Amino acid sequence: MDFIAELEWRGMLHQLTPGIREHLQEAPRRGYIGFDPTAPSLTIGNYVQVMLLLHWMRAGHEAVVLFGGATGRIGDPSFKEQERDLKTYDELDRNLAHQQEQMQRLFARGTRAPGAGATAVAEAGKQPTIVNNLDFYKDMNVLDFLRLVGKTLTVSYMLSKDSVQTRLETGLSFTEFSYQLLQGYDFQKLFRERGVSVQMGGSDQWGNITSGTEFVRRNLEEKAYAVTTPLLTKADGSKFGKSAEGNIWLDPELTSPYDFYQFWLRTDDADVAKYLKYFSLRDREAILADCATVDAHLGGEDRYREVTEIKTALAAELTERIHGEGGLQTAQRVTNLLWGRGATPEDLQALDSQAFRALSGNIPTFSVDRAILPVALVDLLSDHSDVTASKSEARRAIQGNAIAVNKEKIGEAEAEVAATDLLHDRYLMVENGKKKRYLFQFQ
Repeated sequence: MDFIAELEWRGMLHQLTPGIREHLQEAPRRGYIGFDPTAPSLTIGNYVQVMLLLHWMRAGHEAVVLFGGATGRIGDPSFKEQERDLKTYDELDRNLAHQQEQMQRLFARGTRAPGAGATAVAEAGKQPTIVNNLDFYKDMNVLDFLRLVGKTLTVSYMLSKDSVQTRLETGLSFTEFSYQLLQGYDFQKLFRERGVSVQMGGSDQWGNITSGTEFVRRNLEEKAYAVTTPLLTKADGSKFGKSAEGNIWLDPELTSPYDFYQFWLRTDDADVAKYLKYFSLRDREAILADCATVDAHLGGEDRYREVTEIKTALAAELTERIHGEGGLQTAQRVTNLLWGRGATPEDLQALDSQAFRALSGNIPTFSVDRAILPVALVDLLSDHSDVTASKSEARRAIQGNAIAVNKEKIGEAEAEVAATDLLHDRYLMVENGKKKRYLFQFQ
């Protein structure tokens, strides 16, 4: 597989340095992408760069993930409107440890294309090499830094970067100004000690990355290369991976598998083709055929059902890759319970605690003291919630066969709810009619 050609047809190529095509054709190469641990988890935005590394490895090259244990302590000013608040060292170290575990899981799962078995990367058992750039600097004092690192680039060169220019009016500290020196020296260290000749990243990192190629040229008298992807945005111009609640995280405790799955189902039709090219690992012909279907739908043809199926397949592919088979099953079961037809008591009982937490964020939820158990169902519906406005209304609903508890219809007005009815010793789902669903959490 030709790495650059793969990026081109997927629309994932933004900038590259001259000579890189020939460099990659000559022999397998080592390349890296840096990730700063300033957040508690990787996000779907970070996953664009994970995909870049996956394609790199599928093309037969070796990948290095560089975690910014040092650069995360500084803060990258690139195209940020104002200076970041510095994280504590303890927080950064926790974030880095968690993100490293995430990265290893992502690559363990991330090489499987749906219906095609494991790719060559998975068959070879390959994982990227993980490096922490704190190891480059933890024993370096300020004088060594100024002599070894600070003299490489001129101030005028550093000021010429677009990522710096955008911050000069609003203010840029020396701390953030020095970030590109650290990233440049990172590339030099990886080139000299590990033979890494290519750095990749998002287009907002072009200035920092080319500072690294300059470090290699000036200090090692060697040639290094750079590749960037476009920053992925939605059709309306908003940032990819952002929702009303914030980021779409790759951690199931921060974004549940259900919410992750729903993100792809609810995506704008105008974004589907781009997401297919960026994230699907199916073969090129299948992806382009789906893109043609989406384009026809956007052009006025009635292909709504087909586009919905394409979204559903993409949601399933990515949810399984990020959250595993169990996460996908959870997402599909919750989706069926909330939006589908024919959900059974067995479907509800199969949900784990995480799935119930996802439910609680998507349907009305009542927190109830478990000391009331056992409790008459009419009292639960009227006195301990607003499922019904009164006990008489609750009785009529039960006698009218409108009330279901844990997907089981209740026809007796004298029915009670006991502790043995709770799922995971905590949850109870009540339905009033076909569309109104409620969750009770007993504390």
